[in-house]
Amino acid sequence: MTALLELQDVSKRYRDMVVIPGLTLTVRVGEFVGVIGPNGAGKTTLFGLISGNLRCDFGTVLFDGEDVTTLGADARCRVGIGRTFQIPQPFQGMTVFENTLVAATFGANLHGREAQQKAVESLSRCGLEGLGNTAAGRLTLLQRKRLELSRALATDPRLLLLDEVAGGLTDAEVGELLELVCAIRKDGVTVIWIEHLVHALVSSADRLLVLSEGNLLGDGAPGSVMKSREVRDVYLGSDLDEQVHHA
Repeated sequence: MTALLELQDVSKRYRDMVVIPGLTLTVRVGEFVGVIGPNGAGKTTLFGLISGNLRCDFGTVLFDGEDVTTLGADARCRVGIGRTFQIPQPFQGMTVFENTLVAATFGANLHGREAQQKAVESLSRCGLEGLGNTAAGRLTLLQRKRLELSRALATDPRLLLLDEVAGGLTDAEVGELLELVCAIRKDGVTVIWIEHLVHALVSSADRLLVLSEGNLLGDGAPGSVMKSREVRDVYLGSDLDEQVHHA
């Protein structure tokens, strides 16, 4: 498969703290890649470097063969990199539809009827079509997570970055969300999903990456990666076995 995203020796530090010392990674078109790791492993920083919310100190970011290292988040969004945030960040005073319309207008660079249609399609895809006139600030946690995903889809991404969209949800809600993400992937969108709920990724991802102190500790088929003693040692006796069994 063709490479969609390439990170070449990418690094990031905050003053004296090196978060990602030099990461090289390739994600191919159509892959569903899960990312796990303990707190402080550099997972969200990695997403920031891919999406353009953070600038690399060193290294190169290629998207579909083009160097996007110096592009900001808005420009990377318009070339096809969409993302969600761990804590949903809707415009609280705007309606659900207006939130998604903003994403379609400024993310996908659509206007008028095209933007409205994209917003409606994204809301419908995420099960929010009946809540279009509801203020975003009145949504439940699951609904806010779905709105976050709807806004990302409205930017018409080729690469979708999901940052712990299942956090705080019940098992049934996680199952619903997982089905939705798998359906989005089947439509040709490449997915990279950071999640603490390891079983959700083990059951569905093609490939699992394990980060530890900004380094790539594991990379491969989920079942094989989870059998690695080195990966298990990083979790220091957490409920990893239980999560894998649950998958």
